[in-house]
Amino acid sequence: MSSVRNTFNLGDLSATERAGAVRGLRLGAEHLLQASRLQVPIEEATLERSGVASVDPGALEAAVSYDTPYAVRQHEDLTLRHDDGRKAKYLEDPLRDEAEVIREIIAAQIRRSLGT
Repeated sequence: MSSVRNTFNLGDLSATERAGAVRGLRLGAEHLLQASRLQVPIEEATLERSGVASVDPGALEAAVSYDTPYAVRQHEDLTLRHDDGRKAKYLEDPLRDEAEVIREIIAAQIRRSLGT
């Protein structure tokens, strides 16, 4: 299985800030899911439909995953051919490209929870 991580250090959070961070993680993960769906290889759209964004509020962790038997191979095998705009690294590249946007989504939700 392939795993790509991007860590955002949120430091110590009050309960109010934590609630905002959880909302931000959820919105950030959904943003990444949508961005990756634009690049995921598509034949019958099974891989695209298998994408899911999830959040573990206790650990303040979010994940985006695709769940088909061939998801990892499609992501990692750079020799496979794909339709225009579709490609390998369909999750890793959007994570890298959208990291700043995701950080801002999380920060905005924390600020919102504080009323600022």
